[in-house]
Amino acid sequence: MNPTGPNGQLELFGAEAAPLPPGFAYRRDFIDEAEEAALLAAIAALGLREARYKEWTARRRVASFGSEFDFDTNRLQAGAALPEAFRPLRAKAAAWLGVAPEAFTNMLVAEYRPGTPLGWHRDVPDFEAIVGVSLAGACEMRFRRYPPVPSRRKGALLKLELEPRSAYILCGEARWDWQHAVAPTPGLRCSVTFRTPAARR
Repeated sequence: MNPTGPNGQLELFGAEAAPLPPGFAYRRDFIDEAEEAALLAAIAALGLREARYKEWTARRRVASFGSEFDFDTNRLQAGAALPEAFRPLRAKAAAWLGVAPEAFTNMLVAEYRPGTPLGWHRDVPDFEAIVGVSLAGACEMRFRRYPPVPSRRKGALLKLELEPRSAYILCGEARWDWQHAVAPTPGLRCSVTFRTPAARR
C-alpha cells in the first residue's frame, strides 16, 4: 500500500495544518461534482437503515456490502454484492491505496442527517486499511490516541475538516494507535467507506 501524494508525502492540508497521525492521508477533490451527483443518486436508491450497535441504535443510517459486522455476535458475516454504481469509486480508491479493487471486501455507505455525530471508535479489528469518501456536506473529524489518556496538553486532540468530494486513508499507526470521531454534522452528509480485511494480528 502506498497512500502518498505525487511527491511521496502523505497528502494533508498544507504547511500550516497541524500534524496528523502517521498513516493518515487526505486528498481534496478526490472525485468531481458529476461523480458526486451520481453517487448520491445511487445512495438514495439504497435501503438505508439506522445503524445498530448491540442494544443501541445510532442516528446515522447505513448499508453494508461485501461483508457486514454483526455487533450482536461480534462476527463478520457475508453481505450483499457491491452495487455496480459504486465500482468506479472502489477502483479509484484502490488505485490511491495501491491495491487491487477486489482487496476491498467491505463497503459501508452512511448518511448523516444534520446534527448526527459519530462517537469515538476504532473500526473493528476484522478490517485493516480504510478509505473514506465524503459526499454532500462537510464534517469535522477528530483524532485522539488509543487507548485514550487524559491530558491537558495543547494538541492532544487533533481536528480537521473533511470537505465534500474529499477522501482519506487510515492505515498503520493512524488505524491502530488512534481513535477517530465525527462532530455533529452541520448539514446532510454521506460517506462511502471501503475496507480491506485485516491481517492476522
